[in-house]
Amino acid sequence: MDIIPAIDIRGGKCVQLKQGDYARETVYGVDPVAMAQHWRAQGARRLHIVDLDAAKEGRPVNDAVIRRIVALMRGEMSVQVAGGVRDHNALHRWIESGVDRVVIGTWAVQDPDGISHALEKHQEKVAVAVDARRGMAAVKGWLETSDTPVDGLMKDMAVRGVRHFIYTDIARDGMLQHLDFGTVHHLLEVLTGTGTPASLIYSGGVTSIEDVVALNEHPLEGCIVGTALYDGRLDLEMAIQSLATGDGT
Repeated sequence: MDIIPAIDIRGGKCVQLKQGDYARETVYGVDPVAMAQHWRAQGARRLHIVDLDAAKEGRPVNDAVIRRIVALMRGEMSVQVAGGVRDHNALHRWIESGVDRVVIGTWAVQDPDGISHALEKHQEKVAVAVDARRGMAAVKGWLETSDTPVDGLMKDMAVRGVRHFIYTDIARDGMLQHLDFGTVHHLLEVLTGTGTPASLIYSGGVTSIEDVVALNEHPLEGCIVGTALYDGRLDLEMAIQSLATGDGT
């Protein structure tokens, strides 16, 4: 299982939000490129980059700095990009830039057939973000909650051919409250029930090395960690070593 540092970008800076609330922002760095280099030096094999402004506005905003990160990390670590990808043109632009995976949220909820079309050419490059608020899928930078149940979205997308899912528990995101492992079990059961080889990355509430070690006992592709890394509660190098040894102490 990969431990994937999150680099959330707003106004060109590296930030973290509490529960996706744009009014509850903490700035952790003015240079996202330097932050990406830092996580690479700490041993990360993959980055999860979110353009928060694009997610809110539905158009590219911080793409220039993200493209610099993608170019710098090419051949050294994987980069997946999320935020505001709501049509084929946006998807193709990111793929052409060299990203390893493009994360799609709102588009998947609002235009499932469009995702089916995108998968015909880019199946391994596409991940669907399942951003959960009270069991329903949130959209448009988490500013709105759709009437699409999380379970239904995952089942439909998996059957259509999506092979990578990123689930975020919005209520726990940025709150350092640890995880709900009942939800982890349930999500894996949902995907298993589709009979597809879809994989899951978990995000929201990963707070400690113990959390990471416990998650590693499940068949997950990875876990995304943000605030716990930035405020020092979770040391990335130590967490990676803990996975290697199975020691969460």
